[in-house]
Amino acid sequence: MTNKWNDKSWKKDFLNMKSHSPADAKLLMGGVKGLKDAWRLGVLHVEYEKLKKIQDQQQQ
Repeated sequence: MTNKWNDKSWKKDFLNMKSHSPADAKLLMGGVKGLKDAWRLGVLHVEYEKLKKIQDQQQQ
């Protein structure tokens, strides 16, 4: 069973959804190195969920 927090597949999907700043792309590919990175990754994950929801609604 995959834990949602350990699931990294969303990062690759999100990288292909839109363009990102170099810092965000590095964070998505390299991972968290501190508290600031963890906070930013959380923000990116929320943005990913919103974009994914919109994308799924458009496909229906």
